[in-house]
Amino acid sequence: MTDASDSDAIVQNVQSVLHHIRQAADRVGRQSDTIRLIAVTKSVSVSRIRHAVAAGVRLFGENRLQEALPKIASFGAEEGLGWHFVGRLQRRKVKSVVGAFVMIQSVDSLELAGEINRRAEEAGVCQEILLEVNIGGESTKAGFSLPGVVDALPVLDSMSHLSVKGLMAVPPPTREAGSARPYFRRLSELARSLARTDLRRVRMDELSMGMSNDFETAVEEGATFVRVGTAIFGPRPR
Repeated sequence: MTDASDSDAIVQNVQSVLHHIRQAADRVGRQSDTIRLIAVTKSVSVSRIRHAVAAGVRLFGENRLQEALPKIASFGAEEGLGWHFVGRLQRRKVKSVVGAFVMIQSVDSLELAGEINRRAEEAGVCQEILLEVNIGGESTKAGFSLPGVVDALPVLDSMSHLSVKGLMAVPPPTREAGSARPYFRRLSELARSLARTDLRRVRMDELSMGMSNDFETAVEEGATFVRVGTAIFGPRPR
């Protein structure tokens, strides 16, 4: 594929995803401008990311720190882009993540949150985060349990260099987009319940859920961020 045809394909894919987001929002009476597209760029080159930027994408998600940092450096402060860390984060890598990403979406334990808070204090920043919830109760996945996230909130509220913005989840894998709906609904209901707590640094304004195969269902259930990679950039190389 030539660079020009690849560019055209990415632009068309972005337009298609945004169109489907608008349609899903309309079906449930939501304003589509309350839903933001995060283009997930794992294994995607800088040149292909630039095609997405040209298509109007401004938020990007990365899973791997060592791959992400050179990409972020390639863009600098260009065009007001924002980078979200969406992958599993090891505590020893927190120092490099804090401040480099506008949001860390995959905070899956109080221990990790505490390390982020410590590193953010050292850097003189307040780091925005989402709490990753193991919404399907899967033994192979990290994340707060539903009772665990409730218990964690007062502790998180005491961390002065964190700003908790909401929740993130990846439901159990399924071939049918609609099969994820109960999990998305459960996360949305949890966020509404937690929003009633009177805490200074904990908000439940954001719900990050939905990927290439189920983002429309996620929008219908209240997602404010959808994380889309394959539907924009095509299948990742094996």
